[in-house]
Amino acid sequence: MEFKFIIYEKSEGVATITLNRPEALNAFSKEVIEEVLQAVEDVKKDENVRVVVLTGAGEKAFSAGADIKAMKGMNALKARELSLMGEKLCVAFENLEKPVIAAINGYALGGGLEVAMACDLRIASENARMGQTEINIGLIPGWGGTQRLTRLVGVGKAKELVYTGKMIDAKTAEQLGIVNMVVPADKFRETVRQFALELASKAPVALKVAKALINKGSEISLDAALALEREGFGVVASTEDLQEGVSAFAEKRKPTFKGK
Repeated sequence: MEFKFIIYEKSEGVATITLNRPEALNAFSKEVIEEVLQAVEDVKKDENVRVVVLTGAGEKAFSAGADIKAMKGMNALKARELSLMGEKLCVAFENLEKPVIAAINGYALGGGLEVAMACDLRIASENARMGQTEINIGLIPGWGGTQRLTRLVGVGKAKELVYTGKMIDAKTAEQLGIVNMVVPADKFRETVRQFALELASKAPVALKVAKALINKGSEISLDAALALEREGFGVVASTEDLQEGVSAFAEKRKPTFKGK
């Protein structure tokens, strides 16, 4: 597959999608989104890929969000189309049956942060800065920011960040629960790689079911979520991977999971 605006690589069970517009702070254009979605479709079909890493080219930005220049003269219909386009991208990562890690190497602003929040896990460089900055140009988040940010940090803090449009540093984002960990800049890429490889070594079916249960369970009642968990537990218990895991534990060796 050939791409113009992203770099798509696969190695050792990890697919890496790199937004490759560093001159534009890796902003999302329609073309960038289309290419990322193509890569996601390939990930779905490739059983050898077990984990996805989404990151930005260069050291300055993960993504500065939607292309602001393209918004000049935008009417309500075009704005709605832009929102739907971003939502489609976010939902694609959220619904992908494999873990997605957002490797936040620099600025993650507006839509950039919204896409990162749709990923399962977020690892940030110590140099990263984040924010729902749309209010500063007279706009609001349109790719799920008012919803996913609220679910991560709570209503009060989400309102503060959206209302002020301020940027926060990586450590503050970690304290708020927006990112899972903060890594020194000189160790960032390697730390992300090793973390992705660790996830790739886990049982794929168990990861798939766990992701679905956590995503769905957070939106429904506890009783309903527990019922889903029981069903999921039964499904995973019937896999060959469980038997491999039990055997490996008894034999004091590392398991080799096949996703069956």
